[in-house]
Amino acid sequence: MPSHRLQRVRELLKREIGEVIRREIPVAEAGLVSVNDVEPAGDLKSATVFISILGNADQQKRGLAMLTHHRARIQGLVGRAVILKYTPTLRFVIDDSVVRGNRVLEIIDELEKAAPAESGTE
Repeated sequence: MPSHRLQRVRELLKREIGEVIRREIPVAEAGLVSVNDVEPAGDLKSATVFISILGNADQQKRGLAMLTHHRARIQGLVGRAVILKYTPTLRFVIDDSVVRGNRVLEIIDELEKAAPAESGTE
């Protein structure tokens, strides 16, 4: 279980990275980027940022490319806002858990719709 301090740092980084992305990355080009989670390393020297991008496939590719390209600037702005001994090196990863969750819910709905039809034929 992560320590209380690590949890606080995680939430602080998540909020601040989301705010920096909102200010720095144009929605028209990159789609709507949201920070789903941040997973800092135990020593806080690096962090994986799980993002989701709402938009078409081209915007999603461009959005991830823009985040990767502007990583140093985003990291610098976060470092000025969040006072830590080390500013974590950020790594952006597309988080598809929301899409997978929606797919699971669709499958459950299909099964529930099929179940009454099957029970009525007996």
